Amino acid sequence: MKVALLKPAHVDRRGAITDILTHESVDAITLITCKKGSVRGNHYHKKTIQHTYVVSGRVKYLTSKPGKRAVSRVLKAGHLVTSPPGENHTFQALADSIILSLSRGPRRGFDFEKDVFRLPKPLA
Repeated sequence: MKVALLKPAHVDRRGAITDILTHESVDAITLITCKKGSVRGNHYHKKTIQHTYVVSGRVKYLTSKPGKRAVSRVLKAGHLVTSPPGENHTFQALADSIILSLSRGPRRGFDFEKDVFRLPKPLA
């Protein structure tokens, strides 16, 4: 699991500008809201790369590769994590949270379920 804490590219008296992704193609940007205690994910994608950016709140993010033990990290506002195709992933909201999912591949819009494969045994 590669997690980055993004820092603003520019800050002045008006506020800050932070690049979430650079030099990446994106097919869908999805806004996800999570109530404290809720769990989302528990799936993988065969063809889609999913970048998850925490806008606000805190989430426990769990990933695993097939046949491997799950690893977890607590993510807070400003963290970006990338799930490549084939990687199991889920997150549990530790506080009310807002997340952006930026994806490239067939998992987009009304085609969401075409590249979502539910885990028989949830990570969380």
